[in-house]
Amino acid sequence: MLFLLVGLAAFLGSAVAQAQAPAKGKAKPRVTTVYLVRHAEKDTAASTLSDPPLSAVGEVRAQVLSQLLARRHPAALFTTDTKRTRATLAPLAAATRLEPQVYNPKETTALALRIRKEYLGKTVVVVGHSNTLLPLIESLGGTPPVDSIADNEYDYLFTVRITEGALPKVSVQGYGPERRTEAVAKPSRVR
Repeated sequence: MLFLLVGLAAFLGSAVAQAQAPAKGKAKPRVTTVYLVRHAEKDTAASTLSDPPLSAVGEVRAQVLSQLLARRHPAALFTTDTKRTRATLAPLAAATRLEPQVYNPKETTALALRIRKEYLGKTVVVVGHSNTLLPLIESLGGTPPVDSIADNEYDYLFTVRITEGALPKVSVQGYGPERRTEAVAKPSRVR
């Protein structure tokens, strides 16, 4: 009888331990974080140029962006092929020692697929334009938290968090000089 009770106690103890232990083979879902910003302020004195550089205020904003995102340890930096987007990303590229990768802003779906495939579970920074960021958020499966980005708005910092098996979450905050303080978060639809 004692042998039977010891065997039963051992069996129950093992069953309780297995129930409390995390399931084997079930890894924590990976989260891919994508930070998206419009290029910083462009030099309006050079507005007659088709590809103007950053203004002094834009250069300050680019430095603030670097200070803010370098500690997030991005795995990749993406930029369009313009002086203002490259200059916006330059301080962060120097701080992280990452070479910015040029993407075609008209091909948001291709960039979104690349980020989801090559940078799963990592952090990525994308610098674009007022008319390309919101379509890119949609291509990532998110719902843009604003309807548009006005020509004089440079301080949006969008964050898209893509968790395996869940809808992407999109938030926005301001950064840099004359920054916004409000934050918005919306669940997104799957694409």
